[in-house]
Amino acid sequence: MSGLEALMLLCFGAAWPFSIVRSWKSRSTQGKSLFFLLVLILGYLAGIANKLLYHFDAVLFLYLLNVLMVSADAVLWLRNRRYEITNAAASSQK
Repeated sequence: MSGLEALMLLCFGAAWPFSIVRSWKSRSTQGKSLFFLLVLILGYLAGIANKLLYHFDAVLFLYLLNVLMVSADAVLWLRNRRYEITNAAASSQK
């Protein structure tokens, strides 16, 4: 197992729970980019593919955890965008 790779994934992964909670509570897409989240998901999927095809080790589970958290944040971004559109439409009808 690559200790430095595991540390990198742990450091990146430490921020996602806070980001998810912020997305859940704020119901806003402010400060978030769906494109950026999708690029991160693609990067984590590439890391997972590398582990499955060439170098299987326990770090795979950190990649899986991170891709799940970023995916959850992306789903919340979509939910929040729908809220923003719905609220904007309701405000414009008043």
